[in-house]
Amino acid sequence: MRTRLISVGERMPSWVAEGFAEYRKRLSRELPIELVEIPLGNRGKGRDPLRAVTDEGTAVLAALTGDTHVVALDGAGKTWSSEQLATQLAGWRMQGRDLAILIGGPDGHAPAALERSQQRWSLGPLTLPHMLVRLIVVEQLYRAATILAGHPYHRA
Repeated sequence: MRTRLISVGERMPSWVAEGFAEYRKRLSRELPIELVEIPLGNRGKGRDPLRAVTDEGTAVLAALTGDTHVVALDGAGKTWSSEQLATQLAGWRMQGRDLAILIGGPDGHAPAALERSQQRWSLGPLTLPHMLVRLIVVEQLYRAATILAGHPYHRA
């Protein structure tokens, strides 16, 4: 299973990039993950934010390949405990399809990206810094993989 984290926004702060790289390295055998960064749509004075979101959505959809199972990070999605995420990960693996996890931009996902997703995952009611979400997601995927492998990283 090929896993892609498709995220709107570029250039993580160095401390986020270092953390992301660490968990990506840890996942390299269990769940290799590729980060695909999508440029932010044009925003600013006199610009339509809806147009920016639409442009981002077009780029996100273009980054998807073939028969990919798509999970969109969305505040209105389902929250999962780490154990529930491990169950989800096991199910995704059993499908034999690639997996894409979508992180939207500052104004959320384009409707077309949400329509393309088979699942919506919420990290909870908190508003989190966009770049930090990448680190949280990759850490939680690592935690889920270690739960499935019986590794002691996760101690509930």
